Amino acid sequence: MALSIGIVGLPNVGKSTLFNALTKAQNAEAANYPFCTIEPNKATVAVPDPRIDKLTEMARPQKTIHATVDFIDIAGLVRGASKGEGLGNQFLANIRECAAILEVARCFDDENITHVDGAIDPIRDIETIETELLLADIQSAEKRYERLSKMSKFDKDAKAASEELGRLLEHMNAGNPAATFEGKDNDLFKQAMREMGLITAKKVIYCANVDEANLDGNNDHVRRVRELAEQRGCDMVVICAKIEEELQGLSDEEQAEMLASYGIEESGLVRIIRTGYHTLGLASYFTVGEKEVRAWTIQQGWKAPACAGVIHTDFERGFIRAEVIGYDDYVKHGTEAACRSAGVLRVEGKEYVMKDGDVVHFLFNV
Repeated sequence: MALSIGIVGLPNVGKSTLFNALTKAQNAEAANYPFCTIEPNKATVAVPDPRIDKLTEMARPQKTIHATVDFIDIAGLVRGASKGEGLGNQFLANIRECAAILEVARCFDDENITHVDGAIDPIRDIETIETELLLADIQSAEKRYERLSKMSKFDKDAKAASEELGRLLEHMNAGNPAATFEGKDNDLFKQAMREMGLITAKKVIYCANVDEANLDGNNDHVRRVRELAEQRGCDMVVICAKIEEELQGLSDEEQAEMLASYGIEESGLVRIIRTGYHTLGLASYFTVGEKEVRAWTIQQGWKAPACAGVIHTDFERGFIRAEVIGYDDYVKHGTEAACRSAGVLRVEGKEYVMKDGDVVHFLFNV
């Protein structure tokens, strides 16, 4: 499973600049006018993880495969996008495929970069974005509600679904996102979520884009966004898209030197990916062998068979056991054989809950 993050925001907030920087793919034109991104840009990025680098150094496999993140850059939204304003809701559809939404808010002043609403106000911008996403969800839910209402005359399941959807519509029409609907754990709601891809049911990460002078994240714009994130229980990151873009093309050593000159320990890419993993409750385990060292993305709390199923469904169906070594133990002893001799290789069954960083070998029936 790959983490997918949709990058949304108003025009000229640094969205496409951030995309270019994060993905090292300069295919999202960054220009000083609205709607310069006229198609959603997607790029798959390897997840930076020093643990897989260390395992590669130790095992010297033929190849190394990192976990990945899909970043999708959506064209700038404007007020009325859900009704077709600007480039319309053709772009909202692309967000429905993402696991999380990164809402980029401009938190710097620059008279040379225009703002679609004429002045810098990140909270207003966030409200505009979220209103359009909510209106798009309401439209989708209303269409489905109409179909289910007609079917409910002859179908009991459709009647139950329409009643639940009616409650959801009432909740959203009051200005509330689907994520706060009290019936969100209901099976009918979960089915509706899968079929409609409700945008406001997704996890949100707020991203404050600052300039070089405000990297400490303490200006008034950033503080307001941070307060909003805390009120809503959402994660937040502060980045400078301009600096992130300048890092591209530099060696690892040069990047580290440049970041240090700004008092930054890690890049925006690392912070955003780590925040995405935290927001979605994700973790990684590793498989190590002569042919490849590979990181696999799982949901925290998954048991061993489900984790094996990430490799192949046959692994989950025919699961027998998992031979597990903690990452620190593997690094300490150097090889699977040495870990086995030292007694730190554990044999785990179907009820074992995989831990982040486990090095695993699955046994299964064909």
